[in-house]
Amino acid sequence: MEYTTLFLDLDDTLYPRTSGLWEAVGGRIQSYIEMKLNLCAEDASLLRAQYLAQYGTTLNGLMRNHQIDPMEYLDYVHDVPVENLIPPDPELQTMLASITIPRIIFTNAYLDYAMRVLKQLGVSDLIDQIIDILTLDFSNKPDPDAYHRALAVAGNPTSATCLLVDDRYPNLSAAAEFGMTTVLVGDGVVEGKVDYTIEHIHDLTNAVPSLVRA
Repeated sequence: MEYTTLFLDLDDTLYPRTSGLWEAVGGRIQSYIEMKLNLCAEDASLLRAQYLAQYGTTLNGLMRNHQIDPMEYLDYVHDVPVENLIPPDPELQTMLASITIPRIIFTNAYLDYAMRVLKQLGVSDLIDQIIDILTLDFSNKPDPDAYHRALAVAGNPTSATCLLVDDRYPNLSAAAEFGMTTVLVGDGVVEGKVDYTIEHIHDLTNAVPSLVRA
């Protein structure tokens, strides 16, 4: 297969889950729910899990059911010490530099945070485009509308020539419905078929060598 576009998730995909970065964001999400909805920790945790399963993001559930200010939420939950939690990643830099097709971040996070993460990893100049929750007008993976929007923003590449790398199976399953090739990173739960499974993002070009053109 000759691919034309590489879509990359951000959190727990470009850096390992063990870094604690997404856990820190999750802690901020938890405290935001407790604060805004006046819930105890247990009820906030249950609501967060419910919204994540039902809507793909906690934000989507809060917007639909509680009319929260999405920008207030995004600013609050992403106020985490990125620089203290993930180091620069020279191996990731080398791997991304070897890929000659467009490398596009496709994330449910938002631009400012994504740029901070990419800068800290040392790969800002190796990413061709960032498609964030604002670009998608608050549509999010795994909602099919988010994929329609992402493909349009990316210039409408043929979906069958696109590849999505993500750490969450529901996001990959939705991509597969568009005919995209799917790569699961890490130890995420696999509820069905994916095309490739890799332990770490560094393994991407070994698993899919056609991404690297001679």
